[in-house]
Amino acid sequence: MSSALQGKLQRDGDHKKPVIVLEGNIASGKTTCLEYFSRTSDVKVFTQPVSKWRNVRGHNPLALMYQDPERWGLTLQTYVQLTMLDRHTSTTEAAVKMMERSIFSAKYIFVENLFRSGKMPEVDFAVLSEWFDWITTNVSIPVDLIVYLQTDPETCHRRLKQRCREEEEGITLEYLQVIHQLYEDWLVRRTSFPLPAPVLVIPADGDPQEMIRKYEENREQILAAAKP
Repeated sequence: MSSALQGKLQRDGDHKKPVIVLEGNIASGKTTCLEYFSRTSDVKVFTQPVSKWRNVRGHNPLALMYQDPERWGLTLQTYVQLTMLDRHTSTTEAAVKMMERSIFSAKYIFVENLFRSGKMPEVDFAVLSEWFDWITTNVSIPVDLIVYLQTDPETCHRRLKQRCREEEEGITLEYLQVIHQLYEDWLVRRTSFPLPAPVLVIPADGDPQEMIRKYEENREQILAAAKP
């Protein structure tokens, strides 16, 4: 049963575990970073629950959203919000918890883009915003550090073409540029939405070997920032 901590709902026994959130554009190199820290530290990695987004009792809301975002954007993003909340409240025996993206970027980046681009009706945006505001007001969602993999949209576009994931076939360079600007406004310029934690920016245009060297260089700083 959940207990209340400072007036917010929270799962028992896990509120002191440090939480690092890994943020970045599509194909910014999040998987490489998560794999590095899961191998080298007492870190439990929580990836985005993409498999759930592809199969909700036999339905694929992720594919539906890419096909018709105005019709299915609310459906997918409601489920994204739920599954990301589940990730935030999941417990671990590891010393540190590291998450791929967060409930915050789901709202501030991807829902915001759907709305600004005219692909999400205002009423759908209002409903999602009400849910988000209730969750962040009433549920404890601690974040100790945001690691932002800052990647040029052209680099992301090239990587997308190389990895050939089915749902990503229609992602354009223009879309990646918009997502990049939303991330920059939030985490670098800090002109759009509140930050739930301090931000460490790591330039991430390099190849996997170069990026592993950067994670090694920043490892102590990242893990130290996450200490309670």
